[in-house]
Amino acid sequence: MAKIINVIKGTKDILPQDIEQWHRLEEKALEVFSKYGYKEIRTPIFEATELFARGVGDTTDIVNKEMYTFEKSDRSLTLRPENTAGVVRSFIENGMSRLSPPVKLWYKGPMFRYERPQAGRQRQFHQVGVEMFGVKQPTADAEVILLAVNYLKSLGLNNLEVEINSLGCPKCREDYKKAIKKALKPEFDNLCEDCQTRYEKNPLRLLDCKVESCKAIFAKPEIQKVIQSDFICEECAEHYKELKTYLDKLNIPYTENKLLVRGLDYYNRTVFEIKSNNLGSQNAVCGGGRYDSLVKNLGGDDTPAVGWAMGMERLNSLLEPVEPKKLQAYIVSNSPADAFVLAEEMRNQGISVEFDLTNKKFTKQLEKASKVADYAVILGEDEINNNEVSIKNLATSNQITVKRSELKTTLSKI
Repeated sequence: MAKIINVIKGTKDILPQDIEQWHRLEEKALEVFSKYGYKEIRTPIFEATELFARGVGDTTDIVNKEMYTFEKSDRSLTLRPENTAGVVRSFIENGMSRLSPPVKLWYKGPMFRYERPQAGRQRQFHQVGVEMFGVKQPTADAEVILLAVNYLKSLGLNNLEVEINSLGCPKCREDYKKAIKKALKPEFDNLCEDCQTRYEKNPLRLLDCKVESCKAIFAKPEIQKVIQSDFICEECAEHYKELKTYLDKLNIPYTENKLLVRGLDYYNRTVFEIKSNNLGSQNAVCGGGRYDSLVKNLGGDDTPAVGWAMGMERLNSLLEPVEPKKLQAYIVSNSPADAFVLAEEMRNQGISVEFDLTNKKFTKQLEKASKVADYAVILGEDEINNNEVSIKNLATSNQITVKRSELKTTLSKI
């Protein structure tokens, strides 16, 4: 017997009994995002490695530790670890900057990161996300946050917490970085190895550390005083103030979190996360922010942009399971040829239907019908001779015989 090959660690099959939950996420995304004028975009799942090194940032864990990179024909290629960089690449390459702003795009699909698999997080995982290009005003930030909240509510996630922060612009952020480094210098030897690396390369990422010993250091009063300081310049402060005004007007409750920096280098000004308390435990389900310099950094025109992404596995884990949809009908017949013809007639009328391809006994076919369909359509010898069908409601056991031409209009009435 040949050796069985199993699924690779960190990946999962999405089985037929689970696919309805995925359809729910995708169909709601199309429904909700379309109302706001967002158009779907589908980019390749692998790109030039340089795109992510320049776009995501070579100081991030994603680029340094987690990317799936391979060589092909002397080119370095990488399975996408996130999709903003790919969408920006497509925005530039396809001349979308010539379109009248805002340009609103949304996407869904698999991403790949080599990290420790855990509940709601796999090495191949799926995200749904949106990107908006061309609007520097905080109205754009407010809209994408509103869109995220309304999408989550459409899925039944109502107990939401929105956290926001402003990272400032590159100019005022430099002063903040210097202040953080100065405050943490006496604690340098006590920081974890990753934070010691971040200390020089990207001090803001220190605030994102999940190591308990580092979190204890950041909680010290003298460190907190620096973290909580109002470092952003007047223009950035005004942008942030306006955003909060819009969120207040839209009745979106939020809290300000100075430790919120997000894990990607391209963010500036607004960053945000949305957490859900559904099913009794708090989970971050959405993260995003503004990235005004990314389009220019990747070779395009200077273009403001803002967006977010959600992990679809995480969303599914917070939602009640969806009952698999049943077929509308199942044909029970001992004449496969006649059942074939009737099945095609019904499908052409928009009815989902199957019949027994193995020609089992009537009782076995009825047993199968009761498991997979709402109605049994019985096609016996008498029905064939009289151009009729018998329809049985499998929930109530009501059964009537009608002319074949009346099948569709009768199906849902018994």
